[in-house]
Amino acid sequence: MHLRIGQGFDVHALVPGRKLIVGGVEIPFDRGLLGHSDGDVLLHAICDALLGAAGLGDIGRHFPDTDEKLRGADSRALLSATAARLREQGFRIVNVDATIIAQAPRMAPHIELMTVCIAQTLGVGGGQINIKAKTSERLGFTGRGEGIAAQAVALIESPSAPVAQ
Repeated sequence: MHLRIGQGFDVHALVPGRKLIVGGVEIPFDRGLLGHSDGDVLLHAICDALLGAAGLGDIGRHFPDTDEKLRGADSRALLSATAARLREQGFRIVNVDATIIAQAPRMAPHIELMTVCIAQTLGVGGGQINIKAKTSERLGFTGRGEGIAAQAVALIESPSAPVAQ
C-alpha cells in the first residue's frame, strides 16, 4: 500500500436569503453561503483534498458550476460521489483533517454533528475525521463576516504505486 496526501481549499460569500450549511449541517444564522450548489464550503474543501490525493483533479472538474443539474445540490451528494470515485479507483480514505475559517457564527457547537455527518457520508469511522474552527481575528473578508473559508487535508491509501507518466 502507498500513502497519498491531498489538500483542498474553498471560500464562499455570505449572503442574505440562503440557508447556512457547513459540514452537512444547517446552522442558524441570518445569512448563508452563495454557491451553485448549497455552498457548503467545508465539504467542497474536503472533496478537493480527496480528489487531489487521488490525482483526480478538483471539484470543478467533476461537478462544474455550469451543470444545471447541480444547481442547489446538497454537497453531501457531491462528497458521497467523490468517495465512490476513490473507491472505484481502489483508494481507501485514511483520514481527513479540516479547518473552517469564520468570524461568525460560532462553529464549535456544530463540529461534533459535522464530524458524524462527514464520516457517514464518506463511509468511514468518526475517528478518521477531524474538524476545527478558527476566526481570522477580524482580519480580511472572513474577519469582516463577508464569507467563510475552509481548508482540508486528506490522506488516502493506494493499492499500488503511482504509474510514471
